[in-house]
Order: sequence, then C-alpha cells, then structure tokens
Amino acid sequence: MPEGPSIVILREAAAKFRGKTVRRALGNSSLDLTRMEGRRVIALRSWGKHFLIEFSGFSLRVHMLMFGSYRIDERKPSPPRVSLQFDHGELNIYASSLKYIEGKLDETYDWRTDVMNDAWDPRLARRRLKQQPDTLICDALLDQELFAGVGNIIKNEVLFRQRVHPESTVGALPPRVLGRVIADARAYSFLFLEWKRAFELKKHWQIHTKRTCPTCGGPVSKTYPGKSRRRTFFCPNCQIRY
Repeated sequence: MPEGPSIVILREAAAKFRGKTVRRALGNSSLDLTRMEGRRVIALRSWGKHFLIEFSGFSLRVHMLMFGSYRIDERKPSPPRVSLQFDHGELNIYASSLKYIEGKLDETYDWRTDVMNDAWDPRLARRRLKQQPDTLICDALLDQELFAGVGNIIKNEVLFRQRVHPESTVGALPPRVLGRVIADARAYSFLFLEWKRAFELKKHWQIHTKRTCPTCGGPVSKTYPGKSRRRTFFCPNCQIRY
C-alpha cells in the first residue's frame, strides 16, 4: 500500500495538470467520470494516503489501496480505473478506489493529522492518544485519524528507531518516549520521501523485512499483532515492551 510520502511524490509529478482542463475522462470505475470532462483542475492535494484532484465544487479522491499505481503521459497494458486526458498529457490511475467529495476539501479533511502537511499538529496527536491508553502503539501509528500517511513500513521503522516494542500500550509509554514516537512518525516520513525520490528507500530499512537486528545481531521477530494484524518486524532484545 502506498504510504503518505509516495502520494506526495504523485502529487508533485501531477502538478503540471494544475489549471488545465480535462478533455476526456474514462476508465473502468463505476463513477460517472464524464463529470470531470470540460472542468479545470484547481489544485492537486494530498491527505495521508489520499490523492485529491480538486475542481470547482467537488474533488476526486483517489485511494490506491494495496496495489494501486499510476502513470503520467504513458499507459500500462491493463485498463485504468480512471484516465484523465488533457490537451498536453494524461494522468492514468490503476487498481485504486475512487470517490467524489462534494464541497470544499477543508470541510472534509483535518490537515493537522497529516504527518506530511505543514499544518501537522503533534499536540493534537498526543491529546488523542491519551484518550486511548489501552491501544497498542502498533495500531495507533496506523490510525489515519491520528497519523494520516503513516503505513506499515513507517510504523515498523519508527518503533525500531525509538526502541519501542510494537505491543506496548499507549498509556504505558513514558511521556518522553511517546513524544519521540510522535515526532519520529513525521521525521521518518520525510526521510522516506527523500529516499523514495532517490530510488534508494529499501537500502535504508533497518528492521522492515529483516531477519537480523542491525544493533544487537539477534534474530528479528515477525508477528501480526493488534487489531490491524499488519506484518510487524521488531527486535525482541532491543525494543522495550512497556
């Protein structure tokens, strides 16, 4: 599943279509894609794992789910979920969920919860976390209402960097440790973005998909904890279970 930084890269790559008019809109989506034909793209935005194409009065929300992808000015052999064609260029989205959002995006999205957004508010994240002390930290980091854009890779890497066992409960974490986890969810997301742009993301993984801990040399555990049941890699020796 593409994480927040990957959606930022998509947003940047598609920026050339801002202010351009959609000439044709087609694809295998059940939405009425022709609604976008003849409409000018006002803005291209992102919130967490959502890519947003804004028009006057409504927006198209793209969620890439587990296997979504895109092509700009080129096509894949498979049919697109949506293809937006302009006078000069086209944007093709594959294997994704589409939805129209009516009205202004500011009325739908709380930009303070997006770890990649300038409006990100770590104090809000801390307040909301304190309201769910029994939640496992591995689940909390994947909660898009708390950390929009954080996915499984970021979760695993942040918890390893902060030496926190994924099955620690939020309420048991010392305040300083919780603060470091919150801060690193944003900091690591920007590192992810930098490495993704340079095509060297996997080279920097310390714990995700690894078998040996780079710190102690011991075996890495792989489990599927919490409500999210997402694949989790951690070092049982280096990461403290609070």
